[in-house]
Amino acid sequence: MNKRVVITGGAVVSPLGSNWEDISIKLKSETNCIIRMDEWDRYKGLNTRLAAPAVWDKPGYSRKKTRGMGRVALMAVHATDMALEKAGLIDHPVLTSGDAGVSYGSSTGNVSALLDFYSMLTDDNVQGITATTYIKSMPQTCAVNIGVYYGLQGRILTSNTACTSGSISIGLGYESIRDGKQTVMICGGAEELGPANAAVFDTLFATSTRNDAPGSTPSPFDKNRDGLVIGEGAGTLILEEYEHAKARGARIYAELVGFGTNTDGSHITQPNKDTMEKALHLALESADLEPADIDYVNGHGTATTHGDIAESQATARCFGRPVPYSTLKSYIGHTLGACGAIEAWLTINMMNEGWFAPNLNLEELDPLCGELDYIGSGGREMQPEYVMTNNFAFGGINTSLILKRTGN
Repeated sequence: MNKRVVITGGAVVSPLGSNWEDISIKLKSETNCIIRMDEWDRYKGLNTRLAAPAVWDKPGYSRKKTRGMGRVALMAVHATDMALEKAGLIDHPVLTSGDAGVSYGSSTGNVSALLDFYSMLTDDNVQGITATTYIKSMPQTCAVNIGVYYGLQGRILTSNTACTSGSISIGLGYESIRDGKQTVMICGGAEELGPANAAVFDTLFATSTRNDAPGSTPSPFDKNRDGLVIGEGAGTLILEEYEHAKARGARIYAELVGFGTNTDGSHITQPNKDTMEKALHLALESADLEPADIDYVNGHGTATTHGDIAESQATARCFGRPVPYSTLKSYIGHTLGACGAIEAWLTINMMNEGWFAPNLNLEELDPLCGELDYIGSGGREMQPEYVMTNNFAFGGINTSLILKRTGN
């Protein structure tokens, strides 16, 4: 018999900050977090100068605890620390019992540490390489550092699947508890900001170049959008088996009831609306729900032409009606491996508050986008029972999570 999986804690490090009360105010102000990165002027041929850095204070952890952490892992641990505190699990014996694990992802590890390896190859000198260089740079750095920091002895899973790293990690954690393999899973994703991240999309002419008007971009689903903006941050959700959470009197923020994932199998960078739609149906089947049961969808919404059109058409076909729909990337940019986790936690908070943020900079809907109820200025007050949050990545990787409001 499948176990029920609930979310008893969560936290983010993001361009909007970390505290939900502050984040909610910023969302309702309808202004984004995009800034011009003047320091990127040094990179010849880089078209974009826009980004959304995380707003956070580096925690005062001991050097011994953090010497194997680059910026990306440090953000992940900080988000996890706040999430575990919210869940009431700091120093709880379940963490070191073998019944708690971690499922965490990022697109890559710490770039500064990677550069030390590159310097060795170009300068023929290993002087910059230390005992922790690889630990900081390896793709599984977030998951491993979280596991060591909290003494976890359960399973460790890591997903390095670009923009679905966070959401797939949550889904894998969900399945671990649902199938009775673990009682608690620390799940999420992180990504640090750097010009290399921007260059990945810049070379594909997929970045916004409104460098002198950062407040006007990104503009997902808009006819006149000109590309995405890179962000950074980390998001952690604490997933817990329902009976365990209930027995210890934990607050339950939401129940995770469905997860679907698949791949297009056709093109590395061009999305396929048919398989995207299938991923949404897989999540619905997992949750034993019908499309009519979903009251709101948090979209991926990168503000790229191919992505916006394919995603919105897939969603419209899945639901067969104009379901309420918005994306948080219009506020914080694209946080890559972190986006699935950050957006899931913010969606949970919007669901519990009964208010959903609008799509920013959506002035004229692209007629090629699907027929959906794109939430406009002022946001939307709703009391949904079920919400869905979706992410899609290079490689044709598609994910969908379904969350249920618990009223707790």
